[in-house]
Amino acid sequence: MKKLRNVISMLLVLCVVIGPLSPASAAYAEEKSKGSGGQAAAVDLAPGARSAILLDAGTGTIIYEKNSHDKLPPASITKIMTMLLIVEALDEGRLQLTDKVRTSEYAASMGGSQIFLEPGEEMTVDEMLKGIAMASGNDASVAMAEKIAGSESSFVDMMNKRAEELGMKDTHFSNTNGLPTENHYSSAHDIAVMSRELLKHERIIKYTGAYQDYLRKDSEKPFWLVNTNKLVRFYTGADGLKTGYTAEAKFCLSATAARDGLRAVAVVMGEPDTKTRNKEVSGMFDYLFNQYKVHTLHKAGDTMGTLKIEKGVKPELPLIAKETYSVLLKKGVTQEGIRHQLVLPESIKAPVTEGQIVGKLVVTQGTNVIKEYDVKAGETVAKAGWWKLFKRTAGSLFTND
Repeated sequence: MKKLRNVISMLLVLCVVIGPLSPASAAYAEEKSKGSGGQAAAVDLAPGARSAILLDAGTGTIIYEKNSHDKLPPASITKIMTMLLIVEALDEGRLQLTDKVRTSEYAASMGGSQIFLEPGEEMTVDEMLKGIAMASGNDASVAMAEKIAGSESSFVDMMNKRAEELGMKDTHFSNTNGLPTENHYSSAHDIAVMSRELLKHERIIKYTGAYQDYLRKDSEKPFWLVNTNKLVRFYTGADGLKTGYTAEAKFCLSATAARDGLRAVAVVMGEPDTKTRNKEVSGMFDYLFNQYKVHTLHKAGDTMGTLKIEKGVKPELPLIAKETYSVLLKKGVTQEGIRHQLVLPESIKAPVTEGQIVGKLVVTQGTNVIKEYDVKAGETVAKAGWWKLFKRTAGSLFTND
């Protein structure tokens, strides 16, 4: 790993020596926030919002931001974290869509936006997710929290732990649904972070992108679900994520839309009304889709290179792209001069664990580093026993060059 650090250091020093980005490189969107109040776009895309941010979900590149680190009441956008923990439990096999969820008296008492669960009523996880994503069900959110963690308070602890893991420094949760309470806040920046994380679980789009559906369809009391996010019907490519409103928070929205290989995430907080909220988010989407394009370096599943393993049960490990690696370009900017290099140590000693950072994918234009991705091991490689190492060494002695 020492050689890896030296190579990366040399690349970074080279950038400092050469100076500011060239005009062509400066055409790339800002990859890091300029801080609260900063913005990469030249115009104010959300004048009605108290706080806002626009980013490309694929690269995490921030296109525009306004007071993005202000700590504000998030209202029902809180449920993005609730949904994230639910889909993570599903993906890890700790929960099944067909599992029954029983409603406690406490969950049924939530009020506000709800799917009118009754104490003792049972619904599947699939139905509860519909109720949360589409109808913003406060009762369904608490019922799911109790199913996963045993109590809402234990689930809230999980929410805050996950927020910390994601680097959400402007956030603290006190409940699962965003109903007004003390010490419950987030920021447009942090909401974008957890929205981007939720979007890594593709199954969620089935719920957040649906405009209407039914619960209790074959019962005496069918409940018609209509998505609170009207953009999923009226904006081409929109398929999520979550609205929010309280008297204190005003009108909030974390929205996503996909078009031409790009996926946008736009967050607005403190909008005066739904009309302004939807208009400004639509304008933010238009700006990204009209102004930017994506240049793909590696698609998920591509073999990027091979890492040599010292004293491992296998002598080398293919490095497979777990996600699509790309950079965001301004339309009209040529891709000429863009290079990417896999920076790895000569070898790494076993054991190697799945998910361990083993190198970097460094993207440059000319002499300027414009993007870096961590490269992680796709599987665990255990340390080999002495007999296996002996046979490997002995075999190499009799191998012709």
